[in-house]
Amino acid sequence: MILLAGAALPTEALARLAQKSLPERSLSFYNTHTGEQLKRVVYWSNGRYVPEHLRQINRILRDHRTDEIRKIDVELLDMLFSVQNRLQVREPLHIISGYRSQQSNAQLRKKSKGVAKKSLHTKGQAIDFRIPGRDLRDVRKVALAMKQGGVGFYPGSEFVHIDTGPFRTW
Repeated sequence: MILLAGAALPTEALARLAQKSLPERSLSFYNTHTGEQLKRVVYWSNGRYVPEHLRQINRILRDHRTDEIRKIDVELLDMLFSVQNRLQVREPLHIISGYRSQQSNAQLRKKSKGVAKKSLHTKGQAIDFRIPGRDLRDVRKVALAMKQGGVGFYPGSEFVHIDTGPFRTW
């Protein structure tokens, strides 16, 4: 009977249940602006987020222009973990932009029409990244399949944007 109930769940719901049951979640990052690397840090273990490792992630995803650090939304980290897991990626995610201070966001808005005034980057709820050796279209496809948050595709700049806002695409 439990099997039948599980079979009735949409594939996406089953994927989320499976992810929640994993004993550990880890991520690896390479910050393209600072050259810093964070290798395979376990940020979730035994049903809990690991505060010290979250601090390490917050640091590498800081605003590289101002050196300001902000707490990154753990839902965003879980989304990245899902992308990484579905693509069976072990190499570090290359970070183009994680947290962005209001000051940095305003500077970028002056240079580009594509920067939102109320960007979720300023709340630690968005990230722009690429995965070396992976087709950017595949990364986008996986992010879209999750049907979570925003998914932006920037092939000219070679990155995908994901965020924890409402589901939308561009």
